[in-house]
Amino acid sequence: MIFKYILVIILIFTLSCSPTTKEDMNNETSLSPEYLYDEAMIELENTNYTEASEKFKEIETKYPLSNEAIQSQIMLAFINYLNMDYENAILKLDRIINKYPSYKEIDYVYYMKGINYYEQIENPELDSKYNQLSLESFQQLINRFPNSKYSNDSRQKIILLKENLAAKNMNIAMFYLKQKKYLAALNRYNIVVNDHNQSKYVPEALHRLVEIYYTLGMVEEANKAAAVLGYNYPDSKWYKYSYKILVKTKKEESFLKNLLNKISKNNNE
Repeated sequence: MIFKYILVIILIFTLSCSPTTKEDMNNETSLSPEYLYDEAMIELENTNYTEASEKFKEIETKYPLSNEAIQSQIMLAFINYLNMDYENAILKLDRIINKYPSYKEIDYVYYMKGINYYEQIENPELDSKYNQLSLESFQQLINRFPNSKYSNDSRQKIILLKENLAAKNMNIAMFYLKQKKYLAALNRYNIVVNDHNQSKYVPEALHRLVEIYYTLGMVEEANKAAAVLGYNYPDSKWYKYSYKILVKTKKEESFLKNLLNKISKNNNE
């Protein structure tokens, strides 16, 4: 909830019009969209979400072509988010993205869409649906608006989301491995190695590839995986485990060392 209240404060400063006091409002002779919007923002700041929603809807109805009408749509989606009504929040945000792609605060809309998916992740290592949807939303923001004030936080969340997806693939791979479904396990471990190469799970994934290839009699492939593991993570316990599997004679030890040197030479060229 603290995160939500921080977003309220940010949003008020980001999307509010020029400040208007209560006294100023009372002196208004007509209900302009600016006047109604300021009233609605005050209700939101006071956590009167129902009253705020009614005023934002009134602006949409009375002044559909105004800038405040677009801002009101964003605020209505934001109130859905505060109430944890993520589905309706995302529907509203998608509608804004499709209808107003050039709107000045559209980067915030992409960011909020990602946040709505992000907060629905219940089990990071099992829930791939919201992981993936959140990842896509934050990635869209960074691709379209790399200098947005929301990009840094989006990048941090992408790192966490990718780690979640890597963990999920590791869990599935281990399930297949225990069932001796080696090809299915290989596929999952390769996804971790190739698609999540910055993950902390990569050393273990490479070791599991060594294990599986060796079990299947594919010693050359096992040696290649071990060499990659040894080159990138020479001090890892997983390399030590792989080394014990493959190196049982001086000849095997010499072969693996030569392979490591070859990989090192290729990477340095």
